[in-house]
Amino acid sequence: MRKLWLVFSQTATIAVALLFVIATLHPEWLSSSIQPSTGLQVVSLREATPPPQAGSGRTNSYNEAVRKAVPAVVNIYTSKDVKVQRHPFLNDPVFRQFFGDRLEDQTQRSQGLGSGVIVSAKGYILTNQHVVDAADEIEVALSDGRKLRARTVGSDPETDLAVLQINAPTLPSITFGDADNLRLGDVVLAIGNPFGVGQTVTMGIVSGLGRTPGINTFENFIQTDAAINPGNSGGALVDASGNLVGINTAIYSQSGGSLGIGFSIPASTAKRVLESIVETGSVKRGWIGVEAQEITAELAESFKLASTSGALIAGVLRSGPAEKAGIKPGDILIDIAGKPVRNPASMLDLVAGLTPGKPATLKLRRDTREMQVEVEVGTRPKAPQLPRQR
Repeated sequence: MRKLWLVFSQTATIAVALLFVIATLHPEWLSSSIQPSTGLQVVSLREATPPPQAGSGRTNSYNEAVRKAVPAVVNIYTSKDVKVQRHPFLNDPVFRQFFGDRLEDQTQRSQGLGSGVIVSAKGYILTNQHVVDAADEIEVALSDGRKLRARTVGSDPETDLAVLQINAPTLPSITFGDADNLRLGDVVLAIGNPFGVGQTVTMGIVSGLGRTPGINTFENFIQTDAAINPGNSGGALVDASGNLVGINTAIYSQSGGSLGIGFSIPASTAKRVLESIVETGSVKRGWIGVEAQEITAELAESFKLASTSGALIAGVLRSGPAEKAGIKPGDILIDIAGKPVRNPASMLDLVAGLTPGKPATLKLRRDTREMQVEVEVGTRPKAPQLPRQR
């Protein structure tokens, strides 16, 4: 180590001596080779890295999208009376003899929270049905600090959507985006009130489309890894331009918190439900009277199909719209009103979107040939309301 240091010291001494000789004989060399180059580097850096500016100057920021969407996203607080059942042990006649009516079921005030999206200057708010289910009181908190009472206009348990309304001047509203043209990898932002901490924005991408996790009757979920937690339900999923593309509804979790698998109802579905509830107070859906099943790889091979896309008709209701149109069990439904059928869930969603009482063109495959049929769309019967798992 000492030898290395000595060598370095001797080399440095020689270098300093050479620089002194050069500076004495040719002073202009140093002035032209060091100082101007230092000056050029400074100018170059200033030109390449301009100071941060608000708005479009920050290319890595979604501030404009957030500023556009946030005012229309609200926090929802609900309350209702819930019966608290006594322990079965207290049903013993001896205990009842001594304690009497004090052993009767008690009621308790239950509080809930969620999120919602103002979709009209008239005060209409889209949220999840499970957020406001059986609530006695609903309070909406706006991003500008206003707190307002809301009323339920209508709800749709089959999609888990509800429409509320508030009455106030100068209400903001969100712009609907094109959810049907979302692509895997598109950037999305989730806005809501997770755990009641206040309005929060998280970012992710579209992780999957057409998901059917089995929680609603009609499912065509957008899957995202944007963090969604309890309290986000009913909040907005927006695209990079701040337009509404989904209503955040559910998460897959083993802990109750976000694991990066969240599900949102497409804005196109939510808009149809909104318009129907506002116009009629309920949701009317198309219906053709068929049962369908998934096309597995084995069935695709058996039917000599190029893919597993489509829905295999397993049953046809007697005297229903499909039977009247000539549809038979064994037919494969591949297109409804110009939109491709991916699977039975897709078929159910597309049929539901048809207008009852009007004709619709269906494309199907029978044996080895494709054919088109026209069906007179019926009205979907109301499904029995089952208790929702929470």
